[in-house]
Amino acid sequence: MVEREIKFEVVKEDGRARARAGLLHTPHGTVKTPVFMPVGTQGTVKTMSPRELEEAGVEIIVCNVYHLYLRPGHGLIGEAGGIHKFMGWGRPVLTDSGGFQVFSLADLRKIDREGVEFQSHLDGSTHLFTPEKVMEIEASLAPDIGMVLDEPVPYPSTRNYAAASMELTLEWARRAMESKNGAFSLFGIVQGGTYGDLRVLCAERLVEMDLPGYAVGGLAVGEPKSLTMEMVETTLEVLPREKPRYLMGVGLPEDMVDSFARGVDMFDCVIPTRNGRTGTVFTSRGKLVVKNAEYKADQRPIDEGCSCYACRNFSRAYIRHLFNAGEILAPRLATMHNIHFFTGVVSRMREALMEDRFSEWRDDFLEHYQVREGVLE
Repeated sequence: MVEREIKFEVVKEDGRARARAGLLHTPHGTVKTPVFMPVGTQGTVKTMSPRELEEAGVEIIVCNVYHLYLRPGHGLIGEAGGIHKFMGWGRPVLTDSGGFQVFSLADLRKIDREGVEFQSHLDGSTHLFTPEKVMEIEASLAPDIGMVLDEPVPYPSTRNYAAASMELTLEWARRAMESKNGAFSLFGIVQGGTYGDLRVLCAERLVEMDLPGYAVGGLAVGEPKSLTMEMVETTLEVLPREKPRYLMGVGLPEDMVDSFARGVDMFDCVIPTRNGRTGTVFTSRGKLVVKNAEYKADQRPIDEGCSCYACRNFSRAYIRHLFNAGEILAPRLATMHNIHFFTGVVSRMREALMEDRFSEWRDDFLEHYQVREGVLE
């Protein structure tokens, strides 16, 4: 019989920071944490095949309930055997609940205690997302981990709005637990805007529900990074050591390093794929826009220390040429490199922690990464 619930174990902790390395056991394999999860909104990580994702070191991806509900429909995916079989991906999958669309599609939705009524961005039709409906959709998708429906608030928001949103998120979490009928592990989401006491209260009440894991949501929505990290640290102090901690939507390399130091285990972000498609690539010394004119005759790889397929085989000059010629290979190679770089960052963080040298590694990484942020010489 296949074990359906996830299990998490902490295998190493840093003596000088809250960072820890772990193992997240899921029905589709064990994930080493910290882990970066590329976003496959529509059941695909844009421009990348599942085999290429595996070659880049990807262990788990994030898919989106809202988008897959609209097309092709969760019923069709369920008939295909679930999201793994439908997209040909044999490793773990986490499905977001559509909570981010509550934030990003603010002009196309209405919220009340029952749920969220969306106006489809595709055809204008209306759809009511309740906590129970999200559980129905996720049961059909059959991920390893599913998220509860939540309401992230924009920055800045009033304390009253953040408190009301937090209460609604907690109510929806309770209703999701009561209606869940799929064989996946359900994570709760801590909300509370940028008010630390609300975050603490939300986390405490979610912990009482004894969920398999917890996420910190509603951050990286325009607030200063110092405030983001303050909210992360405040929240993680309440969350249990023995459960995985997921920081939603925060995925810049320097932010992952700083958040990992505070005790985060899981990250996701669209940045490596979205930026890759427009020619921005990440390297150990910062970012560069490879389609810029200064790389016209640059025969070096994107990152001379990188072992990805793009860096092993192609120059900046060639990739720049592909972008300027409108060739589809250009965004594929840039994305391939970015995904490889992001998975490499979390892998090296883990390795450094396991060898009791994370603090030194962190200082060295941030010094070299930030010194030349922007155009590389």
